[in-house]
Amino acid sequence: MAKGSGTASCSARAIIALMVVSVLVLQSYHVQASTYIVGDSLKWAFNVVDWPKGKHFKAGDVLVFNYNPSFHNVVVVDSGGYNSCKTPAGATTYTSGKLRSSNFV
Repeated sequence: MAKGSGTASCSARAIIALMVVSVLVLQSYHVQASTYIVGDSLKWAFNVVDWPKGKHFKAGDVLVFNYNPSFHNVVVVDSGGYNSCKTPAGATTYTSGKLRSSNFV
């Protein structure tokens, strides 16, 4: 039997190395994610318009909304609903008093 040139085993090693690198990148993505309490100590209420200033959000970050459900709720809207300050038909509304953005992503 003739010996192969070894390209099949090199390809297999390259695929395994690529898989290992991919796993490491995905793990570092989760490690770098941050959790933000929206409004900080003021909680999620009115007058928190300046709260995002100075923060640098990225994909994977989690926003936690703490609010008094007797007076407030969280509604998922698109930019049009946000800019018009109107709840679009069929929008999802949360009323638990505590909500993580990972619940509605």
